[in-house]
Amino acid sequence: MKKIIYILFVFAGFAAISSCKNALDAPAKSTLDESVIFSTPGLAEGAIAGVLQSFGETNSYRGRFLVYYGINNDTEVNNSLKSTGDDKARLSNYNTNVNNSQMNTLDNAYAKFYEGIERANLAIRGIRTYGKIESNPQMAQILGQILTLRAVVYNDLIKGWGDVPARFEPVTSETSYLPRSDRDVIYKQLLADLNEAAGYLPWPNENSSVTSVEKVNKAFAKGLRARLALAAGGYAQRLDGTVRLSTDPELSHDKMYAIAKKECLEIIASNKLKLLGYEEVFRKLNEETGAAGLESMWEIPFSEGRGRVIFDLGVRHLKTDQYTGQNKGGTNGPNPIMLYEYEKEDVRRDVSIVPYNWDGGDGTKGAAQVPSNLNALYFGKYRYEWMKRRVTSTNDDGLNWMYMRYADVILMAAEAVNDIDGPTAAAPYLKMIRDRAYPTAPAKVTTFMAAATASKATFFDAIVNERALEFTGEMLRKADLIRWNLLDTKLAEAKVKLQQLENRTGKYANLPAKIYYKTLANGETVEIYGLNFGDTDAIGAAAGYTANKTWALGTTTETIKYWDALYVKQPNLQQYWPIWQVFLDASNGMLNNKPLNL
Repeated sequence: MKKIIYILFVFAGFAAISSCKNALDAPAKSTLDESVIFSTPGLAEGAIAGVLQSFGETNSYRGRFLVYYGINNDTEVNNSLKSTGDDKARLSNYNTNVNNSQMNTLDNAYAKFYEGIERANLAIRGIRTYGKIESNPQMAQILGQILTLRAVVYNDLIKGWGDVPARFEPVTSETSYLPRSDRDVIYKQLLADLNEAAGYLPWPNENSSVTSVEKVNKAFAKGLRARLALAAGGYAQRLDGTVRLSTDPELSHDKMYAIAKKECLEIIASNKLKLLGYEEVFRKLNEETGAAGLESMWEIPFSEGRGRVIFDLGVRHLKTDQYTGQNKGGTNGPNPIMLYEYEKEDVRRDVSIVPYNWDGGDGTKGAAQVPSNLNALYFGKYRYEWMKRRVTSTNDDGLNWMYMRYADVILMAAEAVNDIDGPTAAAPYLKMIRDRAYPTAPAKVTTFMAAATASKATFFDAIVNERALEFTGEMLRKADLIRWNLLDTKLAEAKVKLQQLENRTGKYANLPAKIYYKTLANGETVEIYGLNFGDTDAIGAAAGYTANKTWALGTTTETIKYWDALYVKQPNLQQYWPIWQVFLDASNGMLNNKPLNL
């Protein structure tokens, strides 16, 4: 995959970019000022790289946001969650504090997101002033990309910190200190920006500039607008501390769902994207093929020396081996209950959830799969063993982060159409996803769809469940639960299910107490028995497996039980992270964390 080369684009004063002049075919000037940079497409494109550089910094998406936002919930957890007082665990167990050692620094994700926003603001102002976008489609497309990237960052700022300062112009002495803004102000600006951006951007593969998933295109801008509309029209913890819908009539539930429906159906009607086989989606991600027009709609482009996707979210390799030069993976993993939410015929389970790690080997060959523990499962969507290159960095793997895929658009369409037109009209979209999940069991799809379409309410419940099954490991669940006002409900349900699973009660009553396993003839692959409903200890013990182990969430002597560590405070009281102390101290008294009662 062609990786983006990050350009250190100096906005302040728009100093001469001497190292890039020849490569970018710059005008013959001794110094480049704003009017030159933002009237020259080759130079203005450097602004895109400047914004993306902020994504890849150590404490930005790379090592903080992607690993710590989105957990704990009913699908995804921190695999060290039982260390409830550790600052890493506290970022996910709804009990963090303003002095969190992982985040309370001036160069953490909160700062890097605003750095990216400032770079985008400078570029947007420059292009609007000098780019002649009405007569220069290339400059208009660059503007569309930057507007979309700014919306990405604001989307994640709101997800992470709730109501944040709204900055849509470059910082001046008068705007150095700003209070938190009502997120509705930000949502309205972003929805307008993305509508504008979609008008400038081509569809995937419409021209040679949008053949890679690393380049923003019209489909992604419209899909992001749909995602933001559903969030804006949903529930959230507000500045007054209540969890409620917006009171702004421009962001009413009906208007926002209408936008989501429109954008998603236009993407589907374009026929510019397509669903792949479920495993194929993630094999292509790990193989880094990066072609636009398939299922991946846009990816955060990490260079080989940046990004910690497998490092934190992938299948664990205990040692360096034939597949990787770093012994990482598994900081986060699936909530153990998810292993039993999929039916046996659903092909998504074995892609999404891996119950083994890789152990052994001498650094070059010989590692094999070894069963892990019920309290340490892994996301199988990110695997060193599926990569075409060997990761040699000790700190980074360079795998892109798939920010949105076509399946999300289809399920957003199903949700919005059901809300507006009812389940019969929405059914074809949900069925598209279900058909892919059950390629060998069409009768099960038929039975499922008949039950799901009984009413709007049953269809909505089916969507809630389907998004859990489809997106486990993609860190969408927490934001979904918040906008549906189901965060408390689903976490409480997960807590009960975890206790039942450990005690083999409820629907888990007949599961084996142990798993039984053996290594296959290829010397690498482990075969495990005992992970499915209908499996029994009696069969496992008599089936010729060479080893077995107790399959449990912990030990009877542990003082902190797995289910109690899932959340410490009521989740709805701490839907977001606080603004960290270093930023409070530097805000001239303008910032606070009153909604979180910290």
